[in-house]
Amino acid sequence: MEMMIRARRNRRSGAIRGLVRETRLSVADLIFPMFFHEDGEDVEIASMPGCKRWSVSGLLGEVKEVYALGIRAVVLFPKIAEELKSGDGAECANDLGLVPGMIREIKGACPGMCVITDVALDPYSSDGHDGLVVRDGMGGLRILNDETVDVLCEQALCHARAGADIVAPSDMMDGRVGAIRVALDDAGFEEVGIMAYTAKYASAFYGPFRGALDSAPKEGDKQTYQMDPGNVREAVRELMLDEEEGADIVMVKPAGPYLDVIARLRDETTLPIAAYQVSGEYLMIKSACAGGWLDEQAVVMESLLGIKRAGADMILTYFAKEVAIWLRQEAG
Repeated sequence: MEMMIRARRNRRSGAIRGLVRETRLSVADLIFPMFFHEDGEDVEIASMPGCKRWSVSGLLGEVKEVYALGIRAVVLFPKIAEELKSGDGAECANDLGLVPGMIREIKGACPGMCVITDVALDPYSSDGHDGLVVRDGMGGLRILNDETVDVLCEQALCHARAGADIVAPSDMMDGRVGAIRVALDDAGFEEVGIMAYTAKYASAFYGPFRGALDSAPKEGDKQTYQMDPGNVREAVRELMLDEEEGADIVMVKPAGPYLDVIARLRDETTLPIAAYQVSGEYLMIKSACAGGWLDEQAVVMESLLGIKRAGADMILTYFAKEVAIWLRQEAG
């Protein structure tokens, strides 16, 4: 055959494929989500094989280990004791509470680690919702937006005072990014960043996470504040609002089922985009690999490369530690 152009020439060796590769995954792209509690023992999470709910000392050891592997950012998710949960979620702003204490511990043990904190009420709420709850006239639940935002501002300030580098409001309340930005700036925390959960969908892929923290709603669901999975233009609208309100980083959650949303937001913004490979995505891969149906390393790396290719600048993934190890091995 006489052909001037043969696309396979650029695929014929590993060296050439490396030269022409368009998307690359690096350890610098990874954010490691970490669960922890007050208890003195590390606990295996049944719904998320390979993940633990760490004790304070266990988490500090893990932070040092992943830092040595090149991971430079963690995001913290606490399991709050039942007796500390309440209808108003007041424990979320306790300067002597679990999260600010852990922030201080991490910063003391590993100053170079970027500490990102979850800002939402569900771990602290006796109702299990991300916002304050009242009964409506029909006996159902209503989430109070503006009153919740006031509490979230106090929570963000609590984390900033403890030394958090970035606060990440995951609640999806209207106006919370702007309110938190004003609260942080007025208190002298102009350099604390905001990673907004911009397009957080009401997804069925969150189930294992809620099992890890016992944070599922006691009644009702989160569809009045998290986004409808059928919508992408709405994600652009949320992006525009978060940009106007001062977000430093925007996020799409989940990642894998919403690659089109990541790509759409990439076309619409110059802000960095984070994508969260959530617990359900993690569990599906783990389960298939445990059954011998898939090669874990190959599938994990391909899934993350796909998220990066869609336009994400950084990825929150429970596979972060393994990926850091695999990337180091590949580098020789």
